[in-house]
Amino acid sequence: MTAQKRVKSASGGGSSPLLDAALVEDGPIERPRVLIVDDDERNLLALKTVVEEVADAVVASSGEEALRHLLKGEFAVILLDVFMPGIDGYETAKIIRSRDQTKRIPIVFLSAVNKESAHLMRGYEMGAVDYVFKPVEPVVLKSKVAVFVDLFAKSKEIQRKADQEQKLLDANLKANAERLRIEKELRLAQQRQQAIIESLPIVLYLEPLNASPRIPQFVSGNFEAVTGYSFEEVKENPNIWADRLHEEDRPRVMAALEARQRTGMFSEEYRWLCGSGEYKHFLDQTVLLKDTNGNPVEFAGTLMDVTDRKQLENQLVHSQKMDAVGKLTGGIAHDFNNLLAAVLGGLGMIERRVELKEDQKKILSMTRHAAEQGSELVKRLLAFARRQQLEPARVEIGKLSAAVGELLAHTLGGLVHLEWETDETLWPAFADEAQLELALMNLIINARDAMPEGGTITVSGRNESLSADNAMALPDGDYLVLTVADTGSGIPPEIVERVLEPFFTTKEVGKGTGLGLSMVYGFAKQSDGALRIDSKVGEGTRVEIWLPRAPDVQVRKASGNNASPATEEIARPKLRVLLADDHPGVRATTAAMLQDAGHTVLQASGGAEVLALLDEDPICCDIIVSDYAMPVLSGVEVVRRAREVRPGLPSIIITGYADTDSISNRPADVIVLAKPFTPDQLNNAVCIAHARGTDAAPAKKVAVGG
Repeated sequence: MTAQKRVKSASGGGSSPLLDAALVEDGPIERPRVLIVDDDERNLLALKTVVEEVADAVVASSGEEALRHLLKGEFAVILLDVFMPGIDGYETAKIIRSRDQTKRIPIVFLSAVNKESAHLMRGYEMGAVDYVFKPVEPVVLKSKVAVFVDLFAKSKEIQRKADQEQKLLDANLKANAERLRIEKELRLAQQRQQAIIESLPIVLYLEPLNASPRIPQFVSGNFEAVTGYSFEEVKENPNIWADRLHEEDRPRVMAALEARQRTGMFSEEYRWLCGSGEYKHFLDQTVLLKDTNGNPVEFAGTLMDVTDRKQLENQLVHSQKMDAVGKLTGGIAHDFNNLLAAVLGGLGMIERRVELKEDQKKILSMTRHAAEQGSELVKRLLAFARRQQLEPARVEIGKLSAAVGELLAHTLGGLVHLEWETDETLWPAFADEAQLELALMNLIINARDAMPEGGTITVSGRNESLSADNAMALPDGDYLVLTVADTGSGIPPEIVERVLEPFFTTKEVGKGTGLGLSMVYGFAKQSDGALRIDSKVGEGTRVEIWLPRAPDVQVRKASGNNASPATEEIARPKLRVLLADDHPGVRATTAAMLQDAGHTVLQASGGAEVLALLDEDPICCDIIVSDYAMPVLSGVEVVRRAREVRPGLPSIIITGYADTDSISNRPADVIVLAKPFTPDQLNNAVCIAHARGTDAAPAKKVAVGG
């Protein structure tokens, strides 16, 4: 590139700055260049030695490399070998002739064998202007190249002089209007300065009508603070605005920019990659300015950084998503837990009533464990969506790895190998053990899905002590760090932050909910820890869960769920239990649990049937066990009406809803037991409720439908 000189003229002088600028000579003229293309390094060296006497030589060892050079600059002539691997000389010449910017460059073919007319004609058809046969005679080659170099240089000189003459002509025509133009620019500059002072938080700019590529001719002073680039850097790279648009926003924004030429207006919000390397959200708006005669003059615009607003919007969307998760899981929790209660109850019946072999007991145990994990999953969804209280306790990593490894043994498949790198030196974590187990399972399964061709998943641990103002933004103290690393495809940088969003997934429809990583993140944050993701495309992903170290003296947060009755020493009488549940499977398995505990069970499929039995015989039972969500009459209403027949009748409400505290309208002495429950939990609740109950008041009749 030639250096351009700038001429400053005194404001009071008689000469015109335009004229002075037009008279300034350009900088040093570049020496013409010749492109030499040959796959033989020796030929390249020999040809370059000859050519450099008359021009600068640029060498290429293949047609592909030659085409790349042609994209970067001009050449006086191309010396092109005919036979080369890959793209040969004929094909290279054809491509050169097909491009507007290179089709007029003379091509001289270099050939060692083909002197026949057919080959010569083919070369001329491909665009050659001459042939030079190998071995090359230096004098001949130098003479031919010199002709094209001189022709190129003279053409450039003629073009340069024509440009200078045009500049002189333009400058002469504009010289008389220069003073008016300067005065007008001075007034505009004063207006611009006033606008900057009044609009410091916003970047103001003025843009020519037909600027291509898009580049403003004026911007306000805080341009660099907003974009990360100085205005001089933008002028040096006019394509920077379009190049740094987010790829998802570029088509929409460019279409709107094109429409601006017709409408005179432009208003778009887009993401732009700033000099800091981060994307910001910009609101870009322009209007068309006109002169007093109504003629278009230029575009005036504002560029506003709305990143903070977008973050608030994203937080609102996130909150709405979490609310949707809570409503969704709350709605399905009852039915899901009913199913799990039936499954777990059935497994318990098999275990108690059937003689099983050791391998069968192992399968039964694994099946029960999976069903229990399903119950914990419902609680975990609600805990993340509604920020419910967790139940952290001391978690030994060795026991945790054994449980997770056994459960995933048949899930990962034969192509994926799971390795645990843990030892006895690891500190115990202070977290909810069931949720930590689920978090690791989620991460391991995600790692498996990232390696469809197989690979290794490594689960490791380390101890970390953080001081104040650490990079993890965690309180100072001791932490256990669990890392799940895979050798899979990795996560692209542009979506690393989004993978923690609820419902965001890169998997095919039906193969992922988008909740896995978001729930792990929520669990880590609720546990006073953190989650960190480090991923490289093509190398793999490392996900770290930071959890507080468990104290030496175990402290367990009290749970607000009264579904797990205390296990103090209590009397265990054989009772008559009136059981009501509208789900046949749950009712059957619950009845079996009670019968195995020695109780006599009277079953009812709904609240109306319970009241009918009590109306017929008020002392037919010692205690009521009723489902909460039943048609017509809820469990709470069943208890109330039953106590109108038998005041103080001991009662238990069983429910498939994970949030048992929401059943706030029940009598104070009624125990709530969450499904699925174990036989011991059920029997303990029955015995405790009976011990608390009173039956002092006389029975009386009550209408079932009243």
